[in-house]
Amino acid sequence: MNSLNLATNLESNGHKFAPGASMMPEEILVDAAQSGQEWAFMELSRRHSPRAFNTIYRVTKNREDAEDALQDSLMKAFLHLKQFDGRSSFSTWFTRIGINSALMILRKKRGSRETSMDVTLDGGDTWHSWDVADHAPDPEKRYAANERTMRLQRAIGRLPNALRSVVEIRQVEDLSMREIADAVGISVPAAKSRLLRARATLSRSLS
Repeated sequence: MNSLNLATNLESNGHKFAPGASMMPEEILVDAAQSGQEWAFMELSRRHSPRAFNTIYRVTKNREDAEDALQDSLMKAFLHLKQFDGRSSFSTWFTRIGINSALMILRKKRGSRETSMDVTLDGGDTWHSWDVADHAPDPEKRYAANERTMRLQRAIGRLPNALRSVVEIRQVEDLSMREIADAVGISVPAAKSRLLRARATLSRSLS
């Protein structure tokens, strides 16, 4: 459900946009939304959904997944508005929810891809009998590479949440360290420190 669909649903339940909402300061809109005024939340989502979607899309690299993550983010933000304490901007808070939703989708997709290497390919052949071009890795190397990837992902999954979120966001190459820090809600030095700790932990796990 994107912001337009959410707005339609709210309006169908008798919740109308307030005249002049688009001109209201964000602080007033947040206060109104937290007091139960759905029109205020709709104005906040209208303002900040484009930026959140762009960031989410850079994480998922897939429009359909990005739209699903934005839908999930809007609902979570709507349900947990009272948890927004103003220590960051509403945009940062909402975008952080979006990134977390995007990462959750990627985790689920990654889990579904971790299937047996004997899975059939096009035409019913398995990878054992698939004719691999000379320039491609041979099956043994492909298997070894797959094993390394799976070991790394399992090791990342065992990290404490504070470290895992930074590592997973860092894997999105287009995001800067500032964007990572904003997404997690910490300072840039703290984000760098968590990355170093995560890398050290992963190195020990994989050694």
